Amino acid sequence: MYSVARIPAQQTSTVAIRPYESRDNQRLSALWLEASLISHTFLPESLLLTQQKLVAEKYLAETETWVAIADDLPVGFIGLMDQFIGGLFVAPEAQGMGIGGELLRHAFELKGHLALEVYAANHRAVAFYRRHGFCGVRRRETDDNGLPHPLILMQKPCPSGRKTTPAPSA
Repeated sequence: MYSVARIPAQQTSTVAIRPYESRDNQRLSALWLEASLISHTFLPESLLLTQQKLVAEKYLAETETWVAIADDLPVGFIGLMDQFIGGLFVAPEAQGMGIGGELLRHAFELKGHLALEVYAANHRAVAFYRRHGFCGVRRRETDDNGLPHPLILMQKPCPSGRKTTPAPSA
């Protein structure tokens, strides 16, 4: 299944969304690291390098991964585990062009309900998900590595009309 969408006027090409192929692995794992180094400055680089290896060896192939292609080059991806978004990443040079929104739209059309966790310190990502109809439903104070970096569980559609993110616990 392919989806084709027009991205905003800053770029005149279209973006196609297609299933992950093994030939995408090197480009997408490098893209993941580039984007993570920019958006997760609070995480140690050594941890991101370790996680990049997991992304390349496990997550890309073992999740339902959809790839955004512009000008014949992968520029972003979304990894789904049922209705949970394991990751959404867009190449830094392609951010702000609507590609992340198209990946979310594609995933929502497939699933009808989506959830994800995002670092609370990644304010740009939290705002992005809010703009796309997600709301915070729960917060935890440590990440999967046990580090003191709060995560917000967000979902779309929002339960009972909730539009706010839970405050830090006392």
